[in-house]
Amino acid sequence: MSRGPMLAILAFPALLATPLGETRAQTKPRARDLGVPFDGAPGPLNALTDVAGVEVGQITLVSGVGKLVVGQGPVRTGVTAILPRGKGSGDPVFAGWFTLNGNGEMTGTIWVEESGFLAGPVMITNTHSVGIVRDAVIEWLVRSGRKFDWSLPVVAETWDGSLNDINGFHVRREHGFAALDSARPGPVAEGNVGGGTGMICHEFKGGIGTASRQLRASEGGYTVGVLVQCNYGRRRQLRIAGVPVGTEIPDLLPCYDTPGPLPADPDWKRCTEGGGTRGGDGAERGSIIIVVATDAPLLPHQLKRVAKRVALGVGKMGGIGGNSSGDIFIAFSTANPGAAGPSATVALAMLPNELINPIFDATVQATEEAITNALVAAETMTGADDLRVSALPHERLWQVLAKYNQLRRR
Repeated sequence: MSRGPMLAILAFPALLATPLGETRAQTKPRARDLGVPFDGAPGPLNALTDVAGVEVGQITLVSGVGKLVVGQGPVRTGVTAILPRGKGSGDPVFAGWFTLNGNGEMTGTIWVEESGFLAGPVMITNTHSVGIVRDAVIEWLVRSGRKFDWSLPVVAETWDGSLNDINGFHVRREHGFAALDSARPGPVAEGNVGGGTGMICHEFKGGIGTASRQLRASEGGYTVGVLVQCNYGRRRQLRIAGVPVGTEIPDLLPCYDTPGPLPADPDWKRCTEGGGTRGGDGAERGSIIIVVATDAPLLPHQLKRVAKRVALGVGKMGGIGGNSSGDIFIAFSTANPGAAGPSATVALAMLPNELINPIFDATVQATEEAITNALVAAETMTGADDLRVSALPHERLWQVLAKYNQLRRR
């Protein structure tokens, strides 16, 4: 098979400024469109960007087909950028983070823990591109003219080395710049985009997903938004709306769609042999990165508590935080602007702990829906060594939910 000679760069959120990009983000089926039932009320976009001021940008890199040649491809990767107060603001936000299982990386979290602030964007990419994206953030901040002496960017990762030439280092600093520059409010593209381009979730195609919850006026009327990059889980573990979808759809496992030699140590079989995992019920592979945003006035210790509740949403989907998984979560609040002022005492607002349970509930609900949205939005992809990873089949999902009487009432 021939290999594409050039790298295709797809900046999906940048297209949101045009009718074409807006249509793409809004009309692609989402979990609710398929009748998946969820608790809680979503915001207008059911996305992280329902939290006012938050912007998301993504760059998708896709090129080449066939046998893996390190440095040449195939390439299936990208970068996702989340700016808590948008590109025009350098005002830090209160933040907290938590790791369920630590076989992963999120840079900058030591200072988030120590200072209580997130001073810049959150970036998500593949495991071997963390360093270049981190450096790109610093250079982008310098070029923006912001005055600061040093920066410790927050950059997280999941591993896309099954579909992507991860050791070819195809993510460049200009891709980090482009993800940041393309950040916008509004609809967020999901599935095979940005950092999620080459990801696999519960042995279906995974990637980027998002959701939000709008609290009732009696609970403060706050918004909670979640964005995930899902790349974790065995098929048998997958549950959607409490239904054992993974055992009901046990086929369509990743497989090599080629008659030629397989990689030296393949994790999957040829498609003609029925696919299947090596070891079947072996350890969970992969990771998940989750970002939570809210406009509720929460302080860092409360945001750490919120980040911990993300794990409950992952658990509802069947994630167990396996030994080889990196499950890392960060939460921030856009309330209390100016709290990082260096030269005067600052008056802060804080939601009482006795009123925080609706935030916890919204976080769990939005996490569950964001992961499901990632699975629903993702499309079948063939990547390195002709590995084919199938999308979650929408019609069969609907049939399974109907079998268990778990379709959402319209």
